Amino acid sequence: MEIRKTTANDIDAIMDIFASAKCYMKANGNASQWDDNYPGRNTLDNDIANGNSYVFIDNGEVVGTFAFICGEDETYRVIENGAWRSDAPYGIVHRLVAECIDELGIEGKTIGIAPVGCSVLAAKVSYLRADTHENNRTMQSLLEAYGFQKCGTIHSFDGLALVAYDYIVHS
Repeated sequence: MEIRKTTANDIDAIMDIFASAKCYMKANGNASQWDDNYPGRNTLDNDIANGNSYVFIDNGEVVGTFAFICGEDETYRVIENGAWRSDAPYGIVHRLVAECIDELGIEGKTIGIAPVGCSVLAAKVSYLRADTHENNRTMQSLLEAYGFQKCGTIHSFDGLALVAYDYIVHS
C-alpha cells in the first residue's frame, strides 16, 4: 500500500469513499457526525489546495483518504473532562476513511489502512492528535488499537462534542 498527496484526479474516488462512509456511519449508530454536506467537495478542495490531503493507493486504486495538518487547531485549544498529554507541536489526523469492501464492510478496510497511515504520520512528527464523534466506535477502536489515548472532549466549530485523542511517538 502506498500513501501520496491527493491530486485532482482522485476527487471522484474520494467523494465516493465519503458517500460510502456516511452510509456506513448512519447504519452503525453514528448518523450525526457527517451530514449530507460534510465532508464535501469544498472541504476536499481546501485540503488539496493547502497540501493536507492524502490518499491510500492499493493496486493502483484509491482505497482511502485522510487529511493531515501540522500546527495548532483552534478547536483543540479548550479540552474538557481531561487534558492533552503534551504541549509539544502536533500534527492532526482528520477524515481518515476507507472505501467499503462490501455494503457495510468499511470497517475491515479501514482497520487495514489506519496503522499504515498512523505509522507514516508518526515518522513525520512526534506528537499526533485526533478526534471523533462519541458514536464513532470504529474510529475510536482504531485510534486506541494504534496507541492513541483518550484525553477528553473538544468541540467542533459548530459545537459538536468530540472525543479527543493524542499519540506520543516514543523513540
